[in-house]
Amino acid sequence: MGILFAGIDAGSWAVKAVVLDEGGAIRGSHVGRTGSDFLAAAEDGLSAAIGQAGTARADVAFVMATGYGRKAIGFAASDMTEISAHAAGVHRDFPRAVTVVDVGGQDCKVIRLAADGRVDGFKMNRKCAAGTGAFLEESARRLGAGEELGRLSEMAGRSSAPVELGSFCTVFTQTEMLDLIRHGTRPDDLARGLFVSVVKRIQEMDALLGEIVLTGGVAEHQGALVEVMRERVAGPVSVAPHPQLTGALGAALSALTRCQS
Repeated sequence: MGILFAGIDAGSWAVKAVVLDEGGAIRGSHVGRTGSDFLAAAEDGLSAAIGQAGTARADVAFVMATGYGRKAIGFAASDMTEISAHAAGVHRDFPRAVTVVDVGGQDCKVIRLAADGRVDGFKMNRKCAAGTGAFLEESARRLGAGEELGRLSEMAGRSSAPVELGSFCTVFTQTEMLDLIRHGTRPDDLARGLFVSVVKRIQEMDALLGEIVLTGGVAEHQGALVEVMRERVAGPVSVAPHPQLTGALGAALSALTRCQS
């Protein structure tokens, strides 16, 4: 198989790992919970991705780290920002000017990319978990879907009368949902309303112009998030081929470029 290059995206909620060959093809990948130890989770993720590739750690020439916990990944040769990693990961499959919307576990990002992949600007939401994966998972538990965003998306797809949730705070939204449930609102309609809330929160961060490319764990389930986004923005909406792995993919591509330059 030859020399390999790895990217580790150490997120607050999940650690993602991608292993590429010299041609840039994905040979292995892994997604796992971060837990309380970024380094251990990254080690496990990289080992799993290398195992999927059917090779050995010694074949990995360069490891690039990104994400919230990137500075904790001591075995990485270098690190890069989440913005740069997502830009590289998206530009590989969308080599044109696009707006990237990343819905992560604890934050959201809106990144504007030029046609050559340069970052023209970005906005991030880190002050509140509302509008993030954590917000949706907490709400999914309340609606009886466990923490499975796929089930929450399926519920939202059955909605016939979406509820407009007025609060963007996670805690207040739970109170609002309880009151609506008490008055007989269908869980499916509440589920749809949650995805509408996420998209509204993102639109408050920045204007969503041109072609939109969704990344992040929430986009992995596509379904309701994509449907609501397409209802509320004027331009086309696409989903990255490996949405939850986009940051790790961008880091691995940067590792490959670093070694080939």
